[in-house]
Amino acid sequence: MRKSLLVLVTVFALVLSMVAFASAKTLIVAQGSDPVTLDPQGQNDQPSARVRVQIFETLVNQDNDLNIVPGLATSWEQISPTVWEFKLREGVKFHNGDEFTADDVKYSLERVKGSASVSFLLEAVAGVEVVDKNTVRIETEYPFAPLLAHLAHPSTAIVNRRSVEEAGDNFGATVVIGTGPFIFKEWVSGSHVTLVRNENYWGEPAKVDELIIRGIPEGTVRAIELETGGVDIAYDLEPMDELRLTGMPGIVLEPFEQLSTSYVGFNVTKAPLDNKLVRQAINYALDVDAVVDYIYTGRAVKLSTPLPPRVWGYNPDVEGYYYDPAKAKELLAEAGYPDGFKISLWTNDNPLRMQIAEMFQANLAEVGIEVDVQILPWATYLEDTALGKHDMFILGWSTVTADADYGLYALFHSSMAGDPGNRSFYANPRVDELLDAGRREIDPEKRMAIYHEAQELIVEDAPWVFLIATSAVNGYRDYVDGFVPHPAGHHDLAGVSVNK
Repeated sequence: MRKSLLVLVTVFALVLSMVAFASAKTLIVAQGSDPVTLDPQGQNDQPSARVRVQIFETLVNQDNDLNIVPGLATSWEQISPTVWEFKLREGVKFHNGDEFTADDVKYSLERVKGSASVSFLLEAVAGVEVVDKNTVRIETEYPFAPLLAHLAHPSTAIVNRRSVEEAGDNFGATVVIGTGPFIFKEWVSGSHVTLVRNENYWGEPAKVDELIIRGIPEGTVRAIELETGGVDIAYDLEPMDELRLTGMPGIVLEPFEQLSTSYVGFNVTKAPLDNKLVRQAINYALDVDAVVDYIYTGRAVKLSTPLPPRVWGYNPDVEGYYYDPAKAKELLAEAGYPDGFKISLWTNDNPLRMQIAEMFQANLAEVGIEVDVQILPWATYLEDTALGKHDMFILGWSTVTADADYGLYALFHSSMAGDPGNRSFYANPRVDELLDAGRREIDPEKRMAIYHEAQELIVEDAPWVFLIATSAVNGYRDYVDGFVPHPAGHHDLAGVSVNK
């Protein structure tokens, strides 16, 4: 009798475990690259941020309509032109069980200011004061118009001081502690990051038990994984894969307008790229319309300035450059290079960028410039362009705050040379003056005029080839519900469910 009872109990336990396993839901998402680091203040790249926003949270958030809404702060007040007070959400716990307090905010924001990669976000902050356990005040050196937008940036996420200090160099790699709806489980480099639901989350809990984010650089492979059910969501499908998957049963394709630009940057400290005429010549030599039509199959817009049209401060009146090989040859001759020269063009292993590099290699050959295309792994690419080892490079930038300050300051202010964003090592005293003024000016009309002038000067100096503003297409299986892409590309996955 006791043996029979034991067998029944064992069978019942097994059935319960099978039911639990069957009810467990896993969401698998594919993006174009592995993260570089999961430390919010460690690097300012999108593949890393797309993982981090599931784990960490910021004081305020930017919703899908780009409005500032509460995050870890429930309310805020501008006490004076340079002082802001934030009331913090109570009852929030870090993933290690520590209570979230004002001390964590002070520590995190000071850590942002000390970061080589993202200090520009809070450069204007003079100090952070802990008023009490649930209140902080942020004082800026001058009225800083984009402060709230910068506090919504993923790199200003709040970290747990104890876990950061105990983990040391392992923080962001094997130790990743935030307050968000998902808890870090593992990161297998070159393969995937696994997160699990935070059962003690202060807000609405995540709708899946497990989230796996895979880095798959090859766009066609991402598309095949989506088609065969190897992933539930695939970010940034390439145009040819979009065409192939259109109308395929079980797959939903969703285009959305981004805040992103793609560009070719010049290292303006290296000859012959230190000559403005050479940089202008290359702008005229490249057929950007062909990139839009053939590589992006129309899902991009040719740019005349560094900012995409949706970003506040965009100047629609800048004429920009156009495809004119004859003019390019004239400028090269005027610069002292009638027979052209040899130069390298770097890209990472992004298939679209590789196609652009090949197309531009052919364009530049027509005007006598011999181009050596070099393809580097993503982490190496970021490191070496930050050090200025390159001649020319292809990269993108997402103006995640939707404000011109973020879209221009980090990329063109001379103090931001290298890792923060200015990988062209561009310096123009008047542009520096304007970008500084744009941060201090609180009158919207005057501020707009400042950024319009800055764009005119930057385009004239041509530290970039101003390529395209991109729209993206995400694909997902029809059993996925609640996926809403964010214009900045940092998609919140906590509200996504899997019903299969």
